[in-house]
Amino acid sequence: MPDRDNIVLDSFALIGYLENETFSTRVEKILKQAREGKSLIYLHAIHLGEVYYITIREQGQDLADLAYARIRAFPLTYIEIIDEELLRAAAKLKAKYPISYADAFAAAMAVINNAFLLTGDPEFKRLEKKENIAIEWLI
Repeated sequence: MPDRDNIVLDSFALIGYLENETFSTRVEKILKQAREGKSLIYLHAIHLGEVYYITIREQGQDLADLAYARIRAFPLTYIEIIDEELLRAAAKLKAKYPISYADAFAAAMAVINNAFLLTGDPEFKRLEKKENIAIEWLI
């Protein structure tokens, strides 16, 4: 069972938080716990890039730059590299399931870091059951 204090954020959670979706209070609580040193939140550069391009496409460059700066200021363990373990784990998940490549990285990071994946993206439902990936559902 993953450590309840280890959490991987995916782009679904980040975008929903920035857009003040109904679950944004849950994300805020997790960020507060991380600021207090009570939890560890992982975010990969791939997911920040995903949030950035979606925000550019939907709301323009200025808001995308603001969202990027806000996320970089969050109390996160920010991962910029793709080591061999992460690469192979994500590629195996992508090969087996019809999920995005970024989602495959989020799931692989959760497994590697003994963490819960915080998301509301329904693409993860099959992985949760078949790959035993621990998910905290936002919706």
